[in-house]
Amino acid sequence: MTPIHEPIDGSCASEDSSARVVRSRQIVAPARRAVRDRLGRRFGTVRLSVIDRCNLRCGYCMPEDDYPWLPRADILTFEELSALLDVFVAVGADRVRLTGGEPLLRRDLPLLVRMLAGKPALRDLALTTNGVLLEPQAEALAAAGLRRLTVSLDTLRPERFRAISRRDDHARVLAGIRAARRTSLACGLKLDAVLLRGVNDDEVCDLVEFARAEQAELRFIEYMDVGGATRWTPRLVVSRDEVLAALAARYGRIEPLPREGPDELAAPADRFRLPDGLTVGVVASTTRPFCGACDRGRLTADGLWLLCLHATEGLDLRRPLRRGATRDELAALVSAAWEARVDRGAEARLARREQRLPLVSRDRLRGDPHLEMHTRGG
Repeated sequence: MTPIHEPIDGSCASEDSSARVVRSRQIVAPARRAVRDRLGRRFGTVRLSVIDRCNLRCGYCMPEDDYPWLPRADILTFEELSALLDVFVAVGADRVRLTGGEPLLRRDLPLLVRMLAGKPALRDLALTTNGVLLEPQAEALAAAGLRRLTVSLDTLRPERFRAISRRDDHARVLAGIRAARRTSLACGLKLDAVLLRGVNDDEVCDLVEFARAEQAELRFIEYMDVGGATRWTPRLVVSRDEVLAALAARYGRIEPLPREGPDELAAPADRFRLPDGLTVGVVASTTRPFCGACDRGRLTADGLWLLCLHATEGLDLRRPLRRGATRDELAALVSAAWEARVDRGAEARLARREQRLPLVSRDRLRGDPHLEMHTRGG
């Protein structure tokens, strides 16, 4: 299948002179200082979106028929993304996850992976993909230095995949998973499944067995009312407790695993061990938010830095970067924003309970593509 949107090259044709200055600027390893927000949360993880486009149209993320896209000239070059990551590292970040949209739509992505993998201060470099374009790129990504990989897989049934994603690419996703297993990415392979009541919630144990066979760790994700989830209702959410009940009914007693160390404390998934030792995760951000331990900031593909998945505003880093701001000047902007942070977006949403509606209206989404989940990297 040809991607719906032409992949964007690593360096935009419309790159302006200030961007070329950034590209040529020698970046040295920055001095690091960990910043904390007003609730004591350390900034540690960057979700780096490399593109806003996606080649699927999953109903829980992109249910509409058409979307406004970020202007091509605004998309950051690989050099600009690398320069901003140096800024984030300077204020304490040491983990990065590449996201989209669908990140594998970004042409020559292994080049960016290689650039980022060479930064000694980064302890982790991961990528989340829907898997459609993974098979031909898995080996190059691994060779470039990618350390961990997460592939979205909501169903094992091709007809359901078609209904959920409005695309006929199920076989390509499975081929991508198996291609990743033939590389060094096999040891850090995870599968994510968003569960929807009445759609795929009867596949909980089937997905577990598939993950077992592929030697991957499966994580179930609650349907979230963020971004463009304009058709979200509480009725469709399959909760963490329901997932655990389904697993217990099939496998027996499920043992929660303790969180050890700062990385696990900040991780989005609660992890559980089945009686036979298999580990399964659940990301329960809808019914059991983990805002108190959140260490993540999100950078959109055009340089808007968001402090919360539910944020409706962010800090524009593209303009000062392209105007020639120094790393220290950009780091001061980032530090000040994080140190002022008080958001607990998912907890605030949970407090609404029965009055809870989709986060953003269709009209507002059309006026600001930054509000979309596929723009901010999930």
